[in-house]
Amino acid sequence: MSNNVKQWRESLNLSRQELADLVGVSRQTIYFIETKQYKPSIDLAHNLAQVFQTTIEDIFFFTD
Repeated sequence: MSNNVKQWRESLNLSRQELADLVGVSRQTIYFIETKQYKPSIDLAHNLAQVFQTTIEDIFFFTD
């Protein structure tokens, strides 16, 4: 699974810490999601989608 969390975060001019605070996780968790070392729970994915005002499918996607 891939994602574009970093692009969404940067488009809102948020630091990793600011995004982490908004969704209730650590800065390190955001880093691990962005570098594809961690797959978030559906709840966390939903919270990210709410912050970015988009759908989960626009953030997380499967690649071949």
